[in-house]
Amino acid sequence: MASGRSIQLDKQTGEYLVAHELARRGFLVARVSRNVPDFDIIAAAANGNSLPIQVNTIRGRQWQLSADKFFDIRFKGEKQILGSKVVPRIPHVLCILALATEYGTDRSYILEWKELRDIAVSCYSAWLGAKDGVTPRNYKSLHCSVSPNQLAEFENQWVKIAERV
Repeated sequence: MASGRSIQLDKQTGEYLVAHELARRGFLVARVSRNVPDFDIIAAAANGNSLPIQVNTIRGRQWQLSADKFFDIRFKGEKQILGSKVVPRIPHVLCILALATEYGTDRSYILEWKELRDIAVSCYSAWLGAKDGVTPRNYKSLHCSVSPNQLAEFENQWVKIAERV
């Protein structure tokens, strides 16, 4: 199990990898306080427009997420009942999911928050459906995950940032 220190190192690694790539592409980048829940960095273009970006980083196989960030969930006994999709609090947040492996082989997946939400909802719904709505071990668990294979079409889509600012 990852320690608090290793989690923070992964988070910093991903944010700096993304900031580095954005700077190479002509954007000014500011990291924000850890108290901001919806985004980690802001990219600013030469024209003054800016874009909030959420960065999630892994070193392994899957990004670990919480299903209730993407859609409403209620319980009927131990069974999870999936409700409507969550509307983002900040409508234009872009997500960059970083896969920080060995030096020089890092990968980035760039997608709209709504696109990530739809992938997570689809995966979780299918998985939960196969379990008759009850998660194994702990029925209250809202854990879901997304793998790089599920995001292949979004790899290196840095153009999305230039289009947005």
